[in-house]
Amino acid sequence: GHDVWIGRGACVLRGRASGNGAIVGAGAVVTRDVAPYTIVAGNPARVIRRRFPEEIAARLDRLAWWDWSHRDLRRAVPDFRALSVEAFLDKWETVGEE
Repeated sequence: GHDVWIGRGACVLRGRASGNGAIVGAGAVVTRDVAPYTIVAGNPARVIRRRFPEEIAARLDRLAWWDWSHRDLRRAVPDFRALSVEAFLDKWETVGEE
């Protein structure tokens, strides 16, 4: 998936997939697919928690910022760093509509 973070030394077994926004902890051994916006860790990797509520995850998928133009990404970088995920979504959900 897009926007996936894989920690140092993690091992993702062949054929396994990570959904958008997933996080794989350092040293984890991923033996099953990782659901979108889920944090996994351990050996074997187990779900620690969801990163966001379902509504926020759905909004992030619709936003698909990873498909934006370089121009739009450069404009959004300060907000990526400064805003909460909800505030970022509220501000940028209209980018694709412009």
